[in-house]
Amino acid sequence: MIGFLLTLAVIMGGASVLATDLVGTRIMAPFCGASLYLWTIMTCVTFAALGVGYQLGSRRSDRVPTTGRLQFIVGLAGLWIAVIPWLRLPVLAGVDIMDMRLAVPIAVTVLFFPPLMLFGMICPYVIRLKSVAQGGNGKPAGTTYAVFMLAGFCGAIIAEFLLLPHVGVYRSAVLIGFLLIATALCGFAGGNTRKGTILTPLIIALCGGAAFLFNPAPAANPPGGLMALEESPWGEMRVVDMDDARYLLVDGSLKAVAEPAPWDSHLPYITVMDIAKGFFSRPGQMLLVGLGGGAIAKRFAHENWQVDATETNPDITRLARTYFFLKDDEAQVYNMDGRRFLATHDKQYDLIILDVFNDRPFPSSLVSQEAFALIRSRLVPNGVLAMNIQAVGWHDKLIAAVGATARQEFGHVMMLPVAEPPDRYGDVVIFASNRELKLLADLPVPIDRFTPEYDRAHAWDSSFEPEAKGAIILTDDFNPSDIWAERANLVSRAELHAYFNKWGITR
Repeated sequence: MIGFLLTLAVIMGGASVLATDLVGTRIMAPFCGASLYLWTIMTCVTFAALGVGYQLGSRRSDRVPTTGRLQFIVGLAGLWIAVIPWLRLPVLAGVDIMDMRLAVPIAVTVLFFPPLMLFGMICPYVIRLKSVAQGGNGKPAGTTYAVFMLAGFCGAIIAEFLLLPHVGVYRSAVLIGFLLIATALCGFAGGNTRKGTILTPLIIALCGGAAFLFNPAPAANPPGGLMALEESPWGEMRVVDMDDARYLLVDGSLKAVAEPAPWDSHLPYITVMDIAKGFFSRPGQMLLVGLGGGAIAKRFAHENWQVDATETNPDITRLARTYFFLKDDEAQVYNMDGRRFLATHDKQYDLIILDVFNDRPFPSSLVSQEAFALIRSRLVPNGVLAMNIQAVGWHDKLIAAVGATARQEFGHVMMLPVAEPPDRYGDVVIFASNRELKLLADLPVPIDRFTPEYDRAHAWDSSFEPEAKGAIILTDDFNPSDIWAERANLVSRAELHAYFNKWGITR
């Protein structure tokens, strides 16, 4: 029975490592985005904590190794993970005043380093205990680490495909913690073989069931403006009414802003996207990659364009219809990845709009030379591609690379900056075509600074061609665009936190 309980501790500890890593990423994502930066920090903290744990476990187990100390380590790790959903708010509030490059690693370290370190101590303790029991020959080491790693593989699969989509992020953390506490209690009860055999399954079942009595996840509060708060496989989704507008956020990233009735967008880059209509003498067929709240689809549908749209997350489509009142006749929506849709559908369009580049992680697969070649094949001969890229400055490395790459497949490329001044964070709208990008009619003259007419006129008058010299051509083989996009993500997060923190949106 003792050998079984030691193996159980190894299995539960190993399974919890990657499960904690995945759950931790989802807990942190509304604060900083599920970006490459967050994944890198989580991975580094995980390996550093395990390394420290292996060393501490080896030293402490060499002194007086006991099963009681091992079970205390397992139980303490479980208790820490179980309370992370409650710890996250004070921790994130404490680091929110810092630069995001510093806030994220500090928060991840405070929340997740301790339990991951305790997981690292489990294997050395078990190896030492088994070695003593077998006369000190050390043979259990290889088997113990193999079981630990295989359990980690299983834990990742269970967390990603069972716990997160069906149990929820915060309750999954509580469940993992309670099962670890149950493992520790089984170890304490296992000194008596007969008692341990009876109590082990009972303790695990009771602790696992008790975890479902706790639901620390934040909830919607319509009277307070939080109209919806849902978990999906693609992240946390919030619909917020604030300052006479409705917002859609996915993992804290702004996906849509609309003015109630007629649900028109407040985002300047969407206003600038309207310029694309001026390249055509009549409405045509349009493909929108990235539905968001449906504002772009509405704008074009209301001017008699036939709109197809792709949206990877079907829950976004549902929220667009429920809270932003996207109508069935305004867009035919396909819930699938944009590039996959382009590869599997041979329909040609007059206009293709990519509105996905405020997502995290950055969808680099849509800005490679191969992606632009595919898009070009889905445009009619005089068709136009439009997209918006978020960056810090008009001439950011990311903007230059995307423009230069688009130029490989399109004869004419225009960059229309939305933000002012030129070194500020904001959107740059890019138009590309194999015909001259010339408006068929002049843009209306703006009469006020804060109007859609001004946004369009400013972007058009400030337009420039991409600089080919020194720009990197992005391909499916070499595409660091997701790394460059992190600069814009960190700046935008700081702005969003300052604006939304009084609602608790970013945490």
